[in-house]
Amino acid sequence: MQLIRGLHNLKRFDAHLAKGCVLTIGNFDGVHLGHQQVLQAVNRQAKMLDLPSVVMIFEPLPIEFFAPQQAPVRLMNLREKLQAFQQTDIDYVLCVRFNADFAVLTAQQFVDRILLQGLKVKHLVVGDDFRFGQKRQGDFAFLKQAGLVNGFTVTDMPTFGVDQQRVSSTRIRTALLKDGASEPNLAQAKALMGKDFSFNGRVIHGQKLGRTIGFRTLNINPKRSQMPVQGVFAVTVDGIANKPWPGVANLGLRPTVDGVRPSIEVHLFNWDKDVYGQHVQITLEAYIRPEMKFNGLDALKEQIAQDAQQAKQYFKLSDLSEGE
Repeated sequence: MQLIRGLHNLKRFDAHLAKGCVLTIGNFDGVHLGHQQVLQAVNRQAKMLDLPSVVMIFEPLPIEFFAPQQAPVRLMNLREKLQAFQQTDIDYVLCVRFNADFAVLTAQQFVDRILLQGLKVKHLVVGDDFRFGQKRQGDFAFLKQAGLVNGFTVTDMPTFGVDQQRVSSTRIRTALLKDGASEPNLAQAKALMGKDFSFNGRVIHGQKLGRTIGFRTLNINPKRSQMPVQGVFAVTVDGIANKPWPGVANLGLRPTVDGVRPSIEVHLFNWDKDVYGQHVQITLEAYIRPEMKFNGLDALKEQIAQDAQQAKQYFKLSDLSEGE
């Protein structure tokens, strides 16, 4: 998978797109099972036509541009989304800057300037609810007609369901944010995404308070303004050893130490190496409790010890063999 950063960089790929491409367009937040069905359809059609496959995404997401206060929390930041695309057979991801100039393109201008002149689209795969162009005036019927006139074909993807309900990013957010339940439904999120829910991030220097209370932690900047799930979890961490490493993590705002931005702090069992600067993946294995504010570090230390013991029980670790 190659990333094309912005419409202005399309010219650099003219030789690769000279014969055209098979394209899909969307937010792809979560790259869930419904999205994966679309990507598979794009790849099948690209192979049939012997053309490159392309996904067009947006930064920021359109709703974040038009109504930032109403924008839902993201399931994936851009880096995580691109890593998910790397696990597919998609050839190119075109990341378009969604700004005021892009927002005023009419549906016809979008077709002419981007689909035809920029990408030379030969086939387009879209979701059954796809809308585009200024005031969302373009839809599947508009694209079908434009294709008849300009020589490209269009197919829409029917709704993909799990448990007789449509798979959607909204449904995954609801599972993670509890929706009145006692805890996040990690099993349902996994069923909708096709994999365990995880975060990616770089290990950064923190305040190093953990080591002063006997629980050294990895501090990860999740590169988010909001977290799609919060609390304390049993987790595994990939990217630091030759196998996933077990631990316990706090996801949220660190209320006891006056956290001001989303953070992930992971205490790894039987681990004492520095891994600053490394990119790691934190997979949520089991929910332990909500994030809470404690009256001082002593109370926090006592609770972390309890959380660690609960996570060890989940991983079937003893105090003498943790991490083995």
